[in-house]
Amino acid sequence: MKNKLRVISALLCAVLIFADIGSFRGEALSFVPTAVDADGESRDIKLYSECVYMVNMDSGDVIVDINGEKEVPPASLTKLMTAVVLLDELGGDESTLKNRMMSAGTEAFDELYDTGAATADIQPNESVSAYDLLAALLIPSACEAANIIAINVGGNVPAFVDMMNEKSAELGLKHTHFSNAHGLFTQQNFSTAKDISTICRYALNKYPVFRELVGSPSFTMAPTDYHPEGTYIVSTDYMINEFTDYYYTNCRGIKTGTTEAAGRCFASYATFDGMTYMAVTMGAPMEKLPEDIKKGEEDPESLYADDVVYYNFIDHINLYEWAFDTLVQKDFINEFSEVRDVKVGYGKKRDYANLKPACGYSRMWPANIPIDDVEKKITVLDNIVAPVEEGDVLGKMELSYKGETLAVIDLISTTKVERSPVKERARVVKAYFGSKLFKITGTIVLVCIGLYCVLCFLIAQRKYLRKLNPSADSRYDDGDDD
Repeated sequence: MKNKLRVISALLCAVLIFADIGSFRGEALSFVPTAVDADGESRDIKLYSECVYMVNMDSGDVIVDINGEKEVPPASLTKLMTAVVLLDELGGDESTLKNRMMSAGTEAFDELYDTGAATADIQPNESVSAYDLLAALLIPSACEAANIIAINVGGNVPAFVDMMNEKSAELGLKHTHFSNAHGLFTQQNFSTAKDISTICRYALNKYPVFRELVGSPSFTMAPTDYHPEGTYIVSTDYMINEFTDYYYTNCRGIKTGTTEAAGRCFASYATFDGMTYMAVTMGAPMEKLPEDIKKGEEDPESLYADDVVYYNFIDHINLYEWAFDTLVQKDFINEFSEVRDVKVGYGKKRDYANLKPACGYSRMWPANIPIDDVEKKITVLDNIVAPVEEGDVLGKMELSYKGETLAVIDLISTTKVERSPVKERARVVKAYFGSKLFKITGTIVLVCIGLYCVLCFLIAQRKYLRKLNPSADSRYDDGDDD
């Protein structure tokens, strides 16, 4: 029964994550974020992260893809999958999560000592609700919460990690593998910015409780025997904390991740003016760059004057400001527009069919790039013959920009063309006269006619000679009688 539920869950994943885009094949088109400098010149925005993957959550369009499928350590972004497995097993109902109590002994804590791991001060054998563990996991990125969840849901950490990897397979993550529930260790624990984006979209779309917690700048866990007044926890996501230099009013949260091996990682989403974008970055610098040390000295009030500069947040702010200021929804193909005619053989009343796109095509596009720069290449099938029905696919239209394919759209007939038996027979006859067989047969016939003509000529010539000299024939005949 459990396996059947997982199959159903996998199918639901596909529905939740991937939209039906109609009769066309879409491709990812990545843009380079730009900004206008003080001189009015357009320049590329500097991105500090090694891997950047940004999508429009409304349309699914990939906006920026820089090393989006490079396998790298995800640090605490691992906990996003830990949260997903917990929610899949227990469901997303808040009351159910609050009523399910969990605890673990030292086996959940031993590996974390002296590692500098983030915690929510949960103690061994302290009974905490699944809801509060989820909050501790996602808000301050508590590593002990990840292990407690793993032990209670999976029976032990390795079994829970197997569940994480099974879920990765269900979601179609081809470049992700987990070896722990918290992301603190890197051996065989890797993912990509693109795969992390898929995990986030799945959780946001399916579980409102996930959306609520990842957007919380702070939270107070329920009182326990160890913490009678509850535990106040603060998000590591500074972009949703209005008291930090990195606060961005349009950001709705998600999750940070930081280790020396992974650098500063961050998954977030932001909404403005009816548009929602998600960005995942991995591998931002841990240390302040030399040029930024100078910036801090020149401007003591800037964020570069702080001891630590969070380049992951800077990247996300720049990405969102560029997207919201620059990108607009543009229509490239109208599904009701006729594209061209195609010739149809054996047509009864007409010998052509009108073609139109099977569906329209629109996407987010930089306002400063004319849509006329997008090339439209049309190809149609060879030797189209009747009958043709309305809706038959007779060709393709490929949209490309600077050599990159945006989409390939089916071209369908808007015309019904019936077959003409008379034209078919005429074409068969015509085809025969133009065929190689006809040429060979014709050559043989001509040769035979030629030989016959030569023979007739020789016979006629002999008869003519006999008339001119009949005595020659008599002598010839006398000789035969002897």
